[in-house]
Amino acid sequence: MNTPARYFDDQYARAVDPWHLGERWYDRRKYNLTMAALPRPRYLRAFEPGCSVGVLTELLAARCDQLLSTDRIAAAVEATTRRTSALDHVTVRRMTVPEQWPQDSFDLIVLSELLYYFDPRTRTRLLERSAKSLGEGGHLVTVHWNHPVAEHTCTGRDIADRLDTLTSLSHLARYDDPDFTLTVHEHRPGPGQALSPARAEGLA
Repeated sequence: MNTPARYFDDQYARAVDPWHLGERWYDRRKYNLTMAALPRPRYLRAFEPGCSVGVLTELLAARCDQLLSTDRIAAAVEATTRRTSALDHVTVRRMTVPEQWPQDSFDLIVLSELLYYFDPRTRTRLLERSAKSLGEGGHLVTVHWNHPVAEHTCTGRDIADRLDTLTSLSHLARYDDPDFTLTVHEHRPGPGQALSPARAEGLA
């Protein structure tokens, strides 16, 4: 069973930033590690579903020519829209994934603190849609909390293990922190290794 929208509505009714994403060192460190893990210095088109209040959105915007960020909760969309109002290349929409999905192709998709709110079947569908929306050589980045939470159906480590079973994605990097797990996968329609930053620049 997926976490109901009412849970998120109640969270945002209590506070503009219910998880204090813009305040804590834990989150700043996690976001900095996420940005450092991106294999390319810049991306043409990126997609960030589940953007919450847009703290990570703002950081991603500095590395993307175009960024689509979405959330299913109106208050989150409003907060991200305010945060990115001066960034013309960022589009913020209300969208419920995976039922609603953009038609565009992307070279970066970031799923941060999102996938454990879905049941296994829906989570697999979301991952498969992500893989299909990536152009060849595009990157899928996931970052998820590892501690038990009543509303979570799995942990970051569980998600990382599941990602490695998707044949259209090639494992590039994984960081296991006591608190969260971060992964980077590359979309490879055919056989072949993921292109590391060093290999991309002819260093390896």
